[in-house]
Amino acid sequence: MKRIAMISGPRNLSTALMRSFEARGDCAVVDEPLYAAYLARTGLDHPGREAILASQPTDYDDALAALAERGASRFQYEKHMAHHLHPDDNLDWLDDCAVGLLIRHPAAVIASYARVREAPTAEDVGFPQQLAVLEHMRARGREPVVVHAARILEDPVTTLSRVCEGLGMPWTEAMLSWPPGPRDSDGVWAPHWYASVEESTGFGPPRSEHAEVPPELEDVVDACMPAWRALAPLAV
Repeated sequence: MKRIAMISGPRNLSTALMRSFEARGDCAVVDEPLYAAYLARTGLDHPGREAILASQPTDYDDALAALAERGASRFQYEKHMAHHLHPDDNLDWLDDCAVGLLIRHPAAVIASYARVREAPTAEDVGFPQQLAVLEHMRARGREPVVVHAARILEDPVTTLSRVCEGLGMPWTEAMLSWPPGPRDSDGVWAPHWYASVEESTGFGPPRSEHAEVPPELEDVVDACMPAWRALAPLAV
C-alpha cells in the first residue's frame, strides 16, 4: 500500500479532492485522521466534538500508528488539515508518504473562513504548518506535490494528471466524477460541514479568487504571505 498525505488548509476544496481520489476505485480514503487529537489537545468546542473524540484516537502518536496499520487498497489517501498540526509535532511520519500540499491564496481563504469564525489566525488556516512541511521534506532531499485549488477547477484533467504523476500513481478519468450523497468514509463531523459536497457529482466551475478581506484581518493575510510565496511557485 502506498500512503498519500494531502495536507490542506480550510476552505480549500479538500473534501471534493478526497471524493475524487476515492472515485478511482483503487484508493481508500481517510478523512482528517488527526481531528480528534487536535480537539483533545486544544480543548476547542467544534460541532460534534464528543462524537469526534469518540471516533478516533485522541493522541497524536496513536492516531499516526493507526494510520500506518490500515490498508488493503493499492493506495491510501489521507486528507489532513494543516491546522491539526502543532509546531512541536514530529513530522517524521511523512517520510513514509507521498506528500501533497493543497493551497489557495491567503486572502481568499481568510475571507471565506472569517464568515464562519471570527478572528482567524495564520495558524488557523494552516499556512505556517504547510511551510513547516515543505521545510521538513527539503531537509530530506524531497519535494511535496503542491496543488493549487483554483487550478483544479480551471482545468481538472491537466491539474489532476500532474498531481497523480507527482504522487507516483496513474491518472484516471474516474477522478472527475462521483455519485452524490454521504460516504461511509466521511468523518462523523460530515453532517455539520459536508452538505454541499454531498450534493456534488464532480468539481464545480472556476470561482473568483478575488476576495474582500475585512480590514482587521489584513495583518493575518500578511502573516500568511511568506508561506504563500514559498509554495505558490511550486504548484503543478
